[in-house]
Amino acid sequence: MTGRAFDLDAVVVGAGAVGLAIGRALAQSGLDTLVIESQPRHGMGTSSRNSGVIHAGLYYPPGSNKANWCVEGRELLYAFCRSHQVAHRQLGKLIVGQHEDVAALQTIASRAKDAGVENLRWLSQNELKTMEPEVRAHHALFSPSTGIVDVHELMLALEGEIEKAGGNVVTQSCFLAATPLGASACQGWQLDIKVGQQESHRLSCQLLINAAGLDADAVANRIEGLSADHVPQVHFAKGNYASLTGGHPFKHLVYPAPVPGGLGTHLTLNIAGEAQFGPDVEWLGPADPSRLPGSTHPGLNYAVNAARLADFATSVQRWWPSLKAERLQPGYSGIRPKLTQNAKEPAADFVLQGPGHHGLEGLINLFGIESPGITACLAIGNAVRQCARSST
Repeated sequence: MTGRAFDLDAVVVGAGAVGLAIGRALAQSGLDTLVIESQPRHGMGTSSRNSGVIHAGLYYPPGSNKANWCVEGRELLYAFCRSHQVAHRQLGKLIVGQHEDVAALQTIASRAKDAGVENLRWLSQNELKTMEPEVRAHHALFSPSTGIVDVHELMLALEGEIEKAGGNVVTQSCFLAATPLGASACQGWQLDIKVGQQESHRLSCQLLINAAGLDADAVANRIEGLSADHVPQVHFAKGNYASLTGGHPFKHLVYPAPVPGGLGTHLTLNIAGEAQFGPDVEWLGPADPSRLPGSTHPGLNYAVNAARLADFATSVQRWWPSLKAERLQPGYSGIRPKLTQNAKEPAADFVLQGPGHHGLEGLINLFGIESPGITACLAIGNAVRQCARSST
């Protein structure tokens, strides 16, 4: 600590699942913590528009932040859900492919093992038929660690933990600017925040955590002293989901072999047991780095185009041939902050930048937090807490 009197020890910008998990970790460490959110409620960005899958950690390069935090976070999340009565189900997942997909499935199996996922296994045709009789595939992997969670309940529980530890979550609070106090922010940060329709407020803190998700780059560009070299260009990618009318025969999640830019049009089940398919990947272009955090993003339309349903049906019918296309209806969509500009580039890792990267004390930025962010949120909270300890 610097000895300076601060209004708060820590301010977290962004109250999605990751921001709330970070706020929880800091508050439980004894820090006077405030989480601010520009929207009327917490988790209205990527956290409210996803499939709610608890990922096992199968797809990510071993040693990457995504792999490490997903595997660690999965176990933390299951334990948290059990102890806090958050609705969840460990259903397991099938990853299926045809003859031409065997190499992709072998890559998944190899990566998963190297990342510490020990229970992924190949299924025989008899096992596949027993587990999911209507799935048609030549090859299949089974991940028993995969599940689903009610993300809204999860965020409510995290917010409750913050408040129990003495912290606060304030919505309709837009981050305007941050100014370092002293050389390289050695005396903390001065923040300008607009709450509702009121004039901007000014407060000081020692730790500033940028967990703003879709707006993380816009927040970073309003932090004085942070070089533009440390702010990646964000590209928005939209994922559309289709809902299935009527009943379905599935007991597990079913994923095809991955496609460039995503995991393919897969079947997920929500807590109520309803089936949905998606997401596809629709690249929307680069984000405007000068935009105001929390403002409406020009061109971001969450409506699902019904014309895309034909492609959904074709993709799903590869492994569920009895699907009737007319049973698919427009569902919902979500938008991810990608650090790559198209599907031709290798997927980027989660980025956590501390003072060792940018030279500003007490500042931690998180960029490119998309899937598996829900699964990894508690592990990310731990990582930020550790980074904060080493920077103060």
